[in-house]
Amino acid sequence: MKGYTPPPRMVVSNEPQPITRSITITEGISVKDLAEKLEIRAKDLISRLLSKGVFATINQTLDAELASEMARFFGADTNVITFEEQTAKEVDAAAASEDSAPETGVRPPVVTIMGHVDHGKTTLLDAIRLTNVAGGEAGGITQHIGAYKVRITDTESPALGREIVFLDTPGHEAFTRMRSRGAKATDIVVLVVAADDGVMPQTVEAIDHAHAAEVPIIVAVNKIDKPDALPDRVKKQLADRGLMPEDWGGKTVFVDVSAKKKTNLNLLMEMICLVADLGELKATPERAATGVVLEAKLDRGRGPVATVLVQNGTLNAGDNFVVGNVYGKVRAMFDDRGAQLKTAPPSTPVEIIGMESLPQAGDQFVVVADRDKARGISEYREQKSREAALAKSSRVSLEGLAEQIKAAGTKELNVILKGDVQGSVEVITDLLTKLSNDKVRLKLLRSGVGAITETDVLLASASNAIIIGFNVRPERKAQELADQEKVDIRLHSIIYELQDEIKRAMSGLLEPTFKEHYQGRAEVLNVFKIPKVGTVAGCRVSDGLIKRDSEVRLLRDSVQVFKGKVGSLRRFKDDAKEVSNGMECGISIAGYGDIKVGDTIEAFATERIAAEVIA
Repeated sequence: MKGYTPPPRMVVSNEPQPITRSITITEGISVKDLAEKLEIRAKDLISRLLSKGVFATINQTLDAELASEMARFFGADTNVITFEEQTAKEVDAAAASEDSAPETGVRPPVVTIMGHVDHGKTTLLDAIRLTNVAGGEAGGITQHIGAYKVRITDTESPALGREIVFLDTPGHEAFTRMRSRGAKATDIVVLVVAADDGVMPQTVEAIDHAHAAEVPIIVAVNKIDKPDALPDRVKKQLADRGLMPEDWGGKTVFVDVSAKKKTNLNLLMEMICLVADLGELKATPERAATGVVLEAKLDRGRGPVATVLVQNGTLNAGDNFVVGNVYGKVRAMFDDRGAQLKTAPPSTPVEIIGMESLPQAGDQFVVVADRDKARGISEYREQKSREAALAKSSRVSLEGLAEQIKAAGTKELNVILKGDVQGSVEVITDLLTKLSNDKVRLKLLRSGVGAITETDVLLASASNAIIIGFNVRPERKAQELADQEKVDIRLHSIIYELQDEIKRAMSGLLEPTFKEHYQGRAEVLNVFKIPKVGTVAGCRVSDGLIKRDSEVRLLRDSVQVFKGKVGSLRRFKDDAKEVSNGMECGISIAGYGDIKVGDTIEAFATERIAAEVIA
């Protein structure tokens, strides 16, 4: 058009602007959000990214380094915080704008039970809960974190109607990481010390964890009913380590208890409530929930399941959340006794289902309003963790090659590890990495949660590895493939037995072991309670055969629940010597009655053989 002068094209300057302000950005910030914070047009930011060789869309996430560089170019200094910190800031800002106190309600105290193995931690908790947790644990020791909410209902106690949340952490030395995680989520530590045994290595370690987490300690001197109990000796030993009893002029509360005789349990509850009141534990039930993952596992019927302790706010069914690099929606949640809940107020341990994948134990749990943002953060973190894993694996393989050339005499033992819950896998991974020595180096090829699968066996076969299963069993096809490929599968349910076996194998001192011969398995179709007989499982034999003298293990979702012997085996009303594939029968397990429909009963025989050195 004649006489028309087009407007000059806007050119983005290549010179950085002087820094005049400071902004706060979160990890994985999108191009759109960064442009808004910098108060510039998104297309100017995209243009600048393009000049740096980065092709980005408006919704793409940027890592912290690149976002900071872009911000500096446009004249802003950056302070990078995590998504959880940003969410907490937003919640606090909303609370302040409503002129309400940030934390208003009194919440129940979270108490962690700590102490040495076999000093009576779980038995004490059982006495408080009037249940029997230890009876179901392998070897009578705790190997997972249990979280329980207890309401005090004893009429003699002034703390009547109060609630206390208990975390029961394992006492064995291998569970250091798990115990340290328990201490981080807690308000008070109850240190259980046996009066007949005194202060032991894990007792000292528990004191260190409690001091590191800066939480008050109450000492429960257990087993005072034993004839050789010396409570004063325990007081002296702990006083030497800085825990001076109140009646000796110190500040630490000591309570003499007996878990078996239920002595002084009310006094212990009162002391916990008193210490909690001094701590002025507050929370805001009205805000969005935040918490910490205590444990995570894979359930065949329900998918990823996490035990979460809600620390602040109220968690509702249907809430969207981010936990570590996993996002999800609360499809359902259950309390420690298996009852379904609609809401979980502060200081409530709940089991939740509805995650896209398995979170790591110890991850922060944050409820978010925007599901798309939750997905964006989760994908960004997943990508970062994948990049870190790839960088780590390539680096280790190159270093490993150089080391193998240097140390030609070193043997490498490849291990694949599968466990029933995330916490156990973490702990055993730590344990195995510490066991490497000059002669044998342990290399963990894969670790995960769930049953041992064909993929695990194929990897073990290709890399000449052994498979360690902790509280899990191989799937049937995986077991057949392992027999065919001559892959060594070691199954354990007690951690120090596993530790001892690996140590002996590495020193070439393995004693004769018992080899299992698989006989068959039966699916439980129905369960009958018969007076004077007990629980009888109506089963169909799905593979092999079941014999009257067989040893059996009860499996629930491929996880071993109980191991024992056949109590009785019947076809209709007659005793049977054996029942083969495809036939129905009644099976009772000697000394065990908690059988459920859908369980699997696996029969086997054991034979004593001389062990081969696996390393």
